Amino acid sequence: METQKNIRWGIIGCGDVTERKSGPAYQKTEGFELKAVMRRDIDKAADYARRHNIDKYGADADALINDPEIDAVYIATPPDTHKFYALKVAQAGKPCCIEKPMAPSYADCLEILNAFDAKFLPLFVAYYRRSLPRFLKVKQWIDEGRIGTVRNLHWHLTKTPSAIDVSGTYNWRTNANIAAAGYFEDLASHGLDLFVFFFGDVKEVNGVSLNQQGLYTAKDAVAASWLHTSGITGTGSWNFGAYEREDIVTIYGSAGTITFAVFDEVLLVLTTAAGREEVVIEHPENIQQYHVQNMRDHLLGTATHPSTGRTAAHTNWILDKITGTI
Repeated sequence: METQKNIRWGIIGCGDVTERKSGPAYQKTEGFELKAVMRRDIDKAADYARRHNIDKYGADADALINDPEIDAVYIATPPDTHKFYALKVAQAGKPCCIEKPMAPSYADCLEILNAFDAKFLPLFVAYYRRSLPRFLKVKQWIDEGRIGTVRNLHWHLTKTPSAIDVSGTYNWRTNANIAAAGYFEDLASHGLDLFVFFFGDVKEVNGVSLNQQGLYTAKDAVAASWLHTSGITGTGSWNFGAYEREDIVTIYGSAGTITFAVFDEVLLVLTTAAGREEVVIEHPENIQQYHVQNMRDHLLGTATHPSTGRTAAHTNWILDKITGTI
């Protein structure tokens, strides 16, 4: 990428995730410029552009992708259209960031990955937890051997049905045609990707998944076990029709434990024979800020981004193995 000017980004699908989590991060990152946004509803696109002071907006994704004033594209649509737009971005020869999960299936991820690899184009996926200071602290504890040799990790995530779930109001996140594994695909992907960042690729994985509530078409209950190439074992349970919300990760080592939450901003706790250490690290105002800054450094050749199309495709492989898709 050229360094004499800002890298100009366009967003396809300027919905909720871009309002605070990601969109403003592109505007706050030195060397980046959020130049254009696209949404199928032109009035909503215009409103977004007005509120965020963005020069260009439209309802035509092809026009944005092929705009000579756009250097890179961020795809923030629901997962079922990620491949459709990503292949167009690759054809246009531009770097791309895709919202997570990368696509509804591992097969789709490979198709996207191959398209960008064929043109030697940078491809990122918004697994931004790999870039957050909160989780880099956990990784530091692990890498420093603070809990000895890591043996096992377990993640338990539950939530109560939302008002939307109970009402039967349409929600793409629980539509099996868009996200077959529902909230598991949307939420658990974050944690599973983070565990790979901590401990390396997964080489074996098994799982069971089903719909217990009958509130929507996607699956709502999942349990799994897996093995990292490093020899660390992992287990997880996720249920989206439980009595109360819980989000607890415990990493068990030969000399201690680390506990934290993937989503909730609770204490990071390190427990060893020497005692208990508690750390509070707050998220930035725009949670993708560090992820976006790392993309800037990668594109300028000063660093390597931790979340690429290749790492994200591996996360999809894990998801598909757990849900029995492959």
